[in-house]
Amino acid sequence: MSRRAALREAAHWAMREDEAVLAERPPLAAGDIQAVLDDPALGEALSEVASIGRLSDDDVRAMRETRRRAMGAGVAAVLVGVVGIGAWQGGMFRAEAPIVQHIETKRGEQRLVQLADGSKVQLDGATSLDVTIDGKSRAVELRRGEAYFDIAHEEQRPFTVRAGNATTRVLGTAFSIDLSQRSVKLAVYRGKVRFGGADGGKDGVVVPAGWRSSYSGGAVVAPTRFDTSQQDWRQAWVDTDDMVLGELVEALNRRGGRLIAPPPPSLARLPLSGRFKLDDAEELLGAMGEVYGFRVARERDQLRLISGGEGDAKPSSE
Repeated sequence: MSRRAALREAAHWAMREDEAVLAERPPLAAGDIQAVLDDPALGEALSEVASIGRLSDDDVRAMRETRRRAMGAGVAAVLVGVVGIGAWQGGMFRAEAPIVQHIETKRGEQRLVQLADGSKVQLDGATSLDVTIDGKSRAVELRRGEAYFDIAHEEQRPFTVRAGNATTRVLGTAFSIDLSQRSVKLAVYRGKVRFGGADGGKDGVVVPAGWRSSYSGGAVVAPTRFDTSQQDWRQAWVDTDDMVLGELVEALNRRGGRLIAPPPPSLARLPLSGRFKLDDAEELLGAMGEVYGFRVARERDQLRLISGGEGDAKPSSE
């Protein structure tokens, strides 16, 4: 028997002191309590428990009888208190400590991590998140970047992902979240999630598999369909529908290579459309620049986007 179990058994026997005797005893004064604490019976009982791990019924009764007249129920009360305090200090009655993880990747690094609950998270480059899992809940704070979540189903422990001002709540599903300066984007690959604001999604929507949505300006954009079989950022592809050039630059910078300087506001707000490969940022931006009216300049170890005119860059009239 473990020491913890032995202490619990000692407390059980102490609490079985004759109920009639306990009921008849007046409350102990401070001096009586101190006398109980100093009484060898208490030390003897705890020493026995610690040394041999178990007290027989006769042992407990014998130690109780030798001091019953002097201390009455005091030993039992204090023994229960001491055992209770020891159990608390030893963690017997404490809630299980939460499991906390901080996970992040560098530019150009992708990483697949299995969490303590069996869920899996794949991080894109330059991505950072914090995970907290306890007996009642599972929570992730996505601080930057993009991650794909494959959540182990646990009905009693919902899984929540907080990204910026958006909250995603799930039980068991697979989805991707992209946190950019402009918005939080969600794409659901399996199951369904509730997607909305940080207040718990009261203003949100349920997004099923094969649909995606985004959250910006305190509101959720109506979900739209997408093809879950198409390759995505995990295979170095990006679907730029509902994406602006500034967000594409963020996605490209996660891949590594030459760092792309933040584009000027006129270019950063430029809306894009189409599917593109992310493996060569300079080539991709150069091709886009021919269509949208900007050029790509190399400056030491960076790339910089330069507008082709004095006003906003606009698509060609083709």
